[in-house]
Amino acid sequence: MIEQDHLEGASVPTSLVTDRLLRLHEVKQRVGLSKTTIYALIAEKRFPKPRKIKPAMARWSERDIDAWISSTAVD
Repeated sequence: MIEQDHLEGASVPTSLVTDRLLRLHEVKQRVGLSKTTIYALIAEKRFPKPRKIKPAMARWSERDIDAWISSTAVD
């Protein structure tokens, strides 16, 4: 992981910055949708798929969620 003081004033490739993984409750808060709606949109390929950490544990990429929010924002 890159120390914060090394990031200031430097151009750091996106691939080197750690991507935070979000739990379902965090995703629900950020996007304002229910669990049912989120999974329905995933099935329709209209929402980012979670990453399986364990068979019964899924997490969403913070970058993916932020990108989805940006792409659905109304001007």
